[in-house]
Amino acid sequence: MDETVHNEMRNFGELLYRRLVCPLPHLVSVTMLLVISSLVVTTLLSMRSVDGLLHNAHDIMTVSLAACSLAAAYTYGSSWSRSVFLVDFAGYKPASAHERTRAKTIHHYGQCGVFTAESMAFQKRILERSGIGNATHFPESVMTVPTDRCLRTANEESHAVVFGVIDELLAKTRVRPIDIGVVIVNSSLYSPSPSLTSLIVNRYVLRNDVVTHNLSGMGCSAGIIAIDLAKRLLQVYIDTYALVVSTENITLNAYTGNYRPMLVTNLLFRMGGAAIFLSNRHDERRRAKYELIDTVRTHRGVSNQSYACVTQEEDEAGHLGVSLSKDLMVVAAEALRANITTLGRHVLPISEQLRFICAVVVKRGFGKKGRSYIPDFTLSLQHFCIHAGGRSVLDELEKSLNLSEWHMEPSRMTLYRFGNTSSSSLWYELAYCEAKGRITRGDHVLQIAFGSGFKCNSAVWKALRTVQGCSATKDSSPWSQDVNVLPVLLPRLMPIIDEDDGARHGDGEESGHGIGEDSGHGEEESGHGREEASDTPQSSMLLRSVV
Repeated sequence: MDETVHNEMRNFGELLYRRLVCPLPHLVSVTMLLVISSLVVTTLLSMRSVDGLLHNAHDIMTVSLAACSLAAAYTYGSSWSRSVFLVDFAGYKPASAHERTRAKTIHHYGQCGVFTAESMAFQKRILERSGIGNATHFPESVMTVPTDRCLRTANEESHAVVFGVIDELLAKTRVRPIDIGVVIVNSSLYSPSPSLTSLIVNRYVLRNDVVTHNLSGMGCSAGIIAIDLAKRLLQVYIDTYALVVSTENITLNAYTGNYRPMLVTNLLFRMGGAAIFLSNRHDERRRAKYELIDTVRTHRGVSNQSYACVTQEEDEAGHLGVSLSKDLMVVAAEALRANITTLGRHVLPISEQLRFICAVVVKRGFGKKGRSYIPDFTLSLQHFCIHAGGRSVLDELEKSLNLSEWHMEPSRMTLYRFGNTSSSSLWYELAYCEAKGRITRGDHVLQIAFGSGFKCNSAVWKALRTVQGCSATKDSSPWSQDVNVLPVLLPRLMPIIDEDDGARHGDGEESGHGIGEDSGHGEEESGHGREEASDTPQSSMLLRSVV
């Protein structure tokens, strides 16, 4: 509690110092220079004609003071960063041939012949509680028997996603490739040579002086890191566009062993990607959708527990995969707390910040027990795009930020319809808000994501115009075919029914139409509870921490 109060007061003080005090040396220096220049001019004039100087002294001093005031105003204004606008973005939706129901997914894993019966039962329980629906997408290389997991098929997957989403974005914005000055691609677990940025430069014939950055190994929060990097570069390279591409590769990262902490990623991650155009051109403000208000990056890598929470490693049999620690939710909560503490001083009203500090001081001073005061972020933020990493992550964020089901709907529906598409999930969520017609001019949107390392990053956007919903626009959207049937109710348990028993016709039931009241499903849930009792304590903790 002492640390919370100390950090909040220190952060508030740093904010005031950075905004009010830091520009002062520059401001004073320029002002003094102009004053000295004015005095020199006055002296020179006095040497030429003392009588004329006395006659015009008032005018000279007035002009000097006006010049100093203008210079001071210009210097103070130039100390602020350039505005960064989000012109438009696009989310990749694979063809229907890539869709797989949950029953087909489990059936395919069984056909592969690499998983034990215990691993198959564990994966089925995870998927039933994951919040993922019956129309998510896999690359074809993973869904064949046997799987075709090689560099060639990995390239085919990435090329389809990256080229598909960039082509759509270029068509929507009509930006010429020659006008792109910055290209940033983030793909955590797939980093070929030549890089994905070089692939884009070659495909779209970008100019020779284009600035490129390829980010890897940064997990699901790398999308916000890419946005933050683009923001910083757009402070240096003026009058240009920054193309940001967020994606992940499933082909080479499917796990084929039986170590339970690594099996979870097979069930959550799906095919997807997004492309975003940012610009610092002033004339783009008229058609841009959003303005970037702030980015906050939190890195907890100094802690060994946080650093080892999500790791890529080999199991005892030599199978490569991503291992999730049972401490994942504890680590995520700590990273979230640190991030929103910093974020709060940028977005919360002063009255809410003072209320939070007072609540903490009172609780500490009088030793009152109970739940800590949670600032009301909905006072300044209207929409929340929370990385769809899994149901437990969303539940934790809903509780920590005290959000409503309406605020959580974009994230839960993204997880249901597209699964965990890694860093690009934030853009599917924002596209959902747009498709539903939720975005109006002046609204503020929070994007927040977690990543290995352990990191928690966030970005705040301001809507510059009202965005029409899917039914009122011809613009393409990954939600255009589903927006009218969503949202759906998502119960804690969605049993997987074999395809032969009519699972596809029962997709509406599984998505929540009356499932919560079905007593038969309640019996299945209790049965799964008995089955989990035979698991090891570590496996049970992992299951609860993930789903």
